[in-house]
Amino acid sequence: MMVSGLMLVSAFAEIVSLGAVLPFLGVLTAPERVFSQPIVSALSRALGISTADQLVLPLTLVFVAAALLAGALRMLLLWASTKLAFGAGADLSMEVYRRTLYQPYHVHVARNSSEVISAITSKVGAAVQVLYQLLTLMSSAVLLLAITLALLVMNPVVAILAIGGFGIAYGAITLVSRQRLRRNGMRIAKEQTQVIKALQEGLGGIRDVLLDGLQPVYCEIYSRSDLPLRRAQGNNIFISGSPRFAMEAMGMVLIAALAYGLSRQSGGISSALPILGALALGAQRLLPTLQQGYSAWASISGNHSSLVDTIQLLEQPMPAAQTLLTRLPLVLRHSIRFDDVRFRYNEASAWVLNGLSLSIAKGSRVGFIGRTGSGKSTTLDLLMGLLLPTEGALVVDGEPISGARLRAWQGAIAHVPQSIYLADATIAENIAFGVPREAIDMTRVKSAAQQAQIAAFVESHPESYGAFVGERGVRLSGGQRQRIGIARALYKSASVLVFDEATSALDNATEQLVMDAIEGLDRNLTILLIAHRLSTVRRCDMVVELDGGRVAAQGTYEQLMASSVSFRQMSHVES
Repeated sequence: MMVSGLMLVSAFAEIVSLGAVLPFLGVLTAPERVFSQPIVSALSRALGISTADQLVLPLTLVFVAAALLAGALRMLLLWASTKLAFGAGADLSMEVYRRTLYQPYHVHVARNSSEVISAITSKVGAAVQVLYQLLTLMSSAVLLLAITLALLVMNPVVAILAIGGFGIAYGAITLVSRQRLRRNGMRIAKEQTQVIKALQEGLGGIRDVLLDGLQPVYCEIYSRSDLPLRRAQGNNIFISGSPRFAMEAMGMVLIAALAYGLSRQSGGISSALPILGALALGAQRLLPTLQQGYSAWASISGNHSSLVDTIQLLEQPMPAAQTLLTRLPLVLRHSIRFDDVRFRYNEASAWVLNGLSLSIAKGSRVGFIGRTGSGKSTTLDLLMGLLLPTEGALVVDGEPISGARLRAWQGAIAHVPQSIYLADATIAENIAFGVPREAIDMTRVKSAAQQAQIAAFVESHPESYGAFVGERGVRLSGGQRQRIGIARALYKSASVLVFDEATSALDNATEQLVMDAIEGLDRNLTILLIAHRLSTVRRCDMVVELDGGRVAAQGTYEQLMASSVSFRQMSHVES
């Protein structure tokens, strides 16, 4: 509402400033003729002005005041439009990010993170630019209408010629450049994602890049996306700005032609000077307004594809279970049960789990083994509520996990993956991951570190829990990163700990230390492990062997060694 009001007021100020041109130039060139006008004569008598010369100063002041007011209002309109557009942009970016974070796990697995990062960092910016340029286009249209009305009042024929000539020229340019702007916009939207992807892959694998001398390869991958992106952006800038120079030249030619024509009429050039001055000022206002409107349209067309991508992210559905108010975590009292669970990612894909039935008692240590593709990780993703069964149910203490119980159940689970994500922050902040620094409970942090057998290492450091770990924990060893991951899980005070091949990347000695840390945890904790090596599950209460998405065998380590041929084969291969 404020912006639209400013548009109208600014347009009125433009009319006033242009309307003041004629009497101002007239009083300079032919003061007697101006003084003879009835309105001017009446105002002069009211102000006590008796001669034409006395009109010069008042009209000069009126003209200057009108010009200053118009400029101030245009500046205020620019400030309001910018504030509105970029304020909306902040809300837009936050909403895209929020909806993305709330998407189910299977959505994140299916998409490339480069697409999301590119959308939030670059394409949302393009969408904000579209909003800003839309406001600019509306402002230009209102100002153009006001300038047109003012010029029509001054001289209808000349005004129609000027506005018609410039309008037709810009219309022709718009028709010619429309498709090229759209093609460039599609190229920009595509290559922005590829540039982010190249950066992520090159920097994410920097150790291999340095070791194998792959810098030229990744520079070439980056260049193949970045160069077309820059060219498309440059082309759009050129298409947007280049008509200005041709139109300025055209305006000068038009004014020269009009000056010649008017000078041939009665009264000569002196009588035509006020009209020419008004037209020159009108063209000076008209051309920038037309160029501004055209540039805004060109920017909107060039960013159309990025806007479409942003809208698609804004239309991501919000899963009902994720948006429910967080309840207190469920407390596992008896058991977790898979009731004939079947799962597949979509109707066209094969069944990953096909009739899985399994019961896990509270406080037990359960190891999951099986060949690649047997369903181990999917089973634990279902148990954690990251995936939902296609058929069957996950039942905790006799009640299915669904709806509001899903968030409460997830609050009871802590996860230690194979690759621990560590932020470039302090050890304390990484243990209390996601907790604001001022809200971290250091007593819990130290207790969790003690249980994870990382406290001695941390407290031997000069900065103790305030030491920074570096990006992705680069300053720590593999075993130290894993034990910080365990400490993070323990800080959460969860009742179920899930270790998804958490020791598979460690050497035997380090793995033994991490397993000792796990073995020493409270027996009230239910611990589930996906194992890469059979030695990892040797001390588990129960080992579950999966094959084809089903339980192929289960029992203690010794029982499976005695009864399962495939288990003995895995043991033989490992040894």
